[in-house]
Amino acid sequence: MREIPRLRDPIVIAAFEGWNDAAEAASAAIEHLRQVWDAETIAAIDPEDYYDYQVNRPRVQRLDSGRAITWPTTRVLLARNPDLPRDVLLVDGIEPSLRWRAFVVELLDLARSVDASLLVCLGALLADVPHSRPFPVTVTSEDPTLIRRHALEPSSYEGPTGIVGVLADAATQAELPALSCWAAVPHYAAGAVCPKAVLALLRRLESVLDLTIPHLDLQERARTWERSVDELAASDDEVAEYVRVLEQAQDTADHPEASGDAIAREFERYLRRRGGEPSA
Repeated sequence: MREIPRLRDPIVIAAFEGWNDAAEAASAAIEHLRQVWDAETIAAIDPEDYYDYQVNRPRVQRLDSGRAITWPTTRVLLARNPDLPRDVLLVDGIEPSLRWRAFVVELLDLARSVDASLLVCLGALLADVPHSRPFPVTVTSEDPTLIRRHALEPSSYEGPTGIVGVLADAATQAELPALSCWAAVPHYAAGAVCPKAVLALLRRLESVLDLTIPHLDLQERARTWERSVDELAASDDEVAEYVRVLEQAQDTADHPEASGDAIAREFERYLRRRGGEPSA
């Protein structure tokens, strides 16, 4: 760890490659922030304690000075950009293989040592959403103040969780206000990095943190990605029909008179057209 100077009301923004990172949207958002805010690495977690190298293998690189091994780890970067109203610590991580509780304790100890006032966790999940519509980004928190300030609701999810969920819960237990931003990514088009999902996460961050984030070429890359998926859908009648159903369902949901029954009826009609029956 490098010596950390006194920071201006710092916050922490974290994302992790792996289970929480559909189409690499969350980790790519952190990389975008690193680039536009010129963030520099100030700390790295010792990978020996937390990673299975048969799952996350070290990589060999060829440098001018010779070969070098890069070990999988989680880095903490500091952004002290003059355009920012406060300093930001970016956690650029890989979901650990081992000792999750000790892992989050290390991160929260660092946040506590710099008097961080907020933790924002980024994630992305595969969902039944159409690629041709704005991607929904769900923001949740267990902190009463954040819930009131941003008109949020606690998450109703129950089931397996990843390191993002563990870190957010540990922060809440440690009385560090935390919120989680999750982008939904079309499950039928998640084979590569999805710039449209990255853009959706960044726009939600701008709203939550009340700041402006340069988008650089993300908008054009998102349009290019969307056109490529359009071409994919056009080449497969079944995919094209499925996308139309998703579009109708989302358009219905966005209508003021939408209801869960109306959305369900759209999917029932789709299943009947394919000769199937909706599952119970």
